[in-house]
Amino acid sequence: MLKKMGEAVARVARKVNETVESGSDTLDLAECKLVSFPIGIYKVLRNVSDQIQLITLANNELKSLTSKFMTTFCQLRDVPVEKLAAMTALRSINLRFNPLNAEVRVIAPPLIKFDMLMSSEGARAPPP
Repeated sequence: MLKKMGEAVARVARKVNETVESGSDTLDLAECKLVSFPIGIYKVLRNVSDQIQLITLANNELKSLTSKFMTTFCQLRDVPVEKLAAMTALRSINLRFNPLNAEVRVIAPPLIKFDMLMSSEGARAPPP
């Protein structure tokens, strides 16, 4: 079991390093056995987090994403509405101050059964 955990940690580290080194706008953490978003990733990504527009977290075991996740990656544009709609245990998601595309704003509300908090189009986060 420890070996598998070590492999999962190494996989996350490798994927994060690839994103940082390439300057990519995508962070792919799919199938990394995550139960939460690793706090250390914020520090590693601090110089490129404002470039990241797509984060893939498919096929993990996430229980929650913290407000730090939402404020660090506040430039996310696309939200997988169909995937969110299938998450029966999800009660709320806060996507305020993200420049969500118009399609997400129109399609999401009728499909989801939970609270999806969004800012008005073009709204900017208050200064820190």
